[in-house]
Amino acid sequence: MNKSILPKAPSDDLGEWSTIITPHRAWLEVRWRELWQYRDLIYLFVRRDFVGTYKQTVLGPIWFFLQPIFTTIVFTVVFGKIAKISTDALPPPLFYLSGIVMWQYFADCLNKTSSTFTANAGIFGKVYFPRLVVPISTVITSLITFAIQFALFLSLLIFFKIQGAPVHPNYRIIILPFLLLMMASLGLGVGCLVSSLTTRYRDLAVAVGFGVQLWMYASAVVYPLSEIPAEWRWLLVLNPMVPIIESFRFAFLGSGVVEIWQIGMGAGVCLLILLSGILTFNHVEKTFSDTV
Repeated sequence: MNKSILPKAPSDDLGEWSTIITPHRAWLEVRWRELWQYRDLIYLFVRRDFVGTYKQTVLGPIWFFLQPIFTTIVFTVVFGKIAKISTDALPPPLFYLSGIVMWQYFADCLNKTSSTFTANAGIFGKVYFPRLVVPISTVITSLITFAIQFALFLSLLIFFKIQGAPVHPNYRIIILPFLLLMMASLGLGVGCLVSSLTTRYRDLAVAVGFGVQLWMYASAVVYPLSEIPAEWRWLLVLNPMVPIIESFRFAFLGSGVVEIWQIGMGAGVCLLILLSGILTFNHVEKTFSDTV
């Protein structure tokens, strides 16, 4: 459902205009201005999600640091010490943490957005507001978590730099906002698609977690793109997360295999998925109450 402004009869005591809720009438009808009008609600959702995540836990916000630290330790032992996978001469903890921090933001956006309809069915059936407010607030909340974990990455980077490790941050770090925008678009787009489909096919909700794990191993998180034969790299780069992670490592660590066309192609895929997800979400929200 959506909100539109329609004129009323001059004799009505309530005034010349009134707010009337009407359904969408076309696939391409996305009322972007309405999202801005509900920006205060987005803020409230962001605050609720961020504060409520670890509110009743013993360690609280410390979990924001423990999760990437423990994952980095496991990856260093399993993929670095046991499997002996190359890290492009970078310190293994720094190499793995760089991939984990970037991947975690995308995975959080996708996982939390994919349950939008099923997790909020109760409130959606009682109160009107643009349904896109919920996934957008999720993306912003995950961005706050990314900022905290990114600070952890910078601390480790500075430590290894002082120790004389071969890491070389460069001017390309200015691309970070663009990389974040790509990940947010990809996570929001895929999440909206999955959320829309789960209103009819509940099996997808079960498959999301497993699918995200498989996606991670195809995204150069635990190995550098340089380990892939040159003639096959184009196939891996079809996954937008590969040029995103490689660009991040190249900018902050000075090591990585990435070209401009790869970033451009990744951005195009992210935009296509974002538009597809929003349009599908926009269409499904009209009838989801009958299927959820």
